[in-house]
Amino acid sequence: MKLGRLNHVGVATPSLERAIAFWRDIMGAQIIREPFDMAGQGVRVCFVETPGADSTAGTQIELLEPLGETSPIAAFLAKNPQGGQHHLAFEVPDIAAAKDWFERQGKRVLGEPRLGAHGTLVFFVHPRDMGGVLTEIMETPKGAGH
Repeated sequence: MKLGRLNHVGVATPSLERAIAFWRDIMGAQIIREPFDMAGQGVRVCFVETPGADSTAGTQIELLEPLGETSPIAAFLAKNPQGGQHHLAFEVPDIAAAKDWFERQGKRVLGEPRLGAHGTLVFFVHPRDMGGVLTEIMETPKGAGH
């Protein structure tokens, strides 16, 4: 298994509206995608695009706001009321092979692969097995820039 492209950094926020304003007005983000709900995962999501080298797509910032008290993001925000970095997401060409590889390494995969915000399958690896960082493994999205 090889380390794939860093697709995005997940950032939990108590207010998507305030987070979008921060990334637009303070950080100078020029491309901010339309927010959308992922009810099955209990989050409202918005992607902020960062520029890459030679006008290619850079790493995205995935803003995550809880959709209620049972959201995994709500639990994170209870411990971190201002929000903050929630996870890193790396691309892999084959999600099943990646899951098998992590499990053979003794890493705790959190659930079965499921549909993520990019429309590809994802799974998470427990932060205690990943140097303290919740890590999302996602199948490489098809299309522009990939």
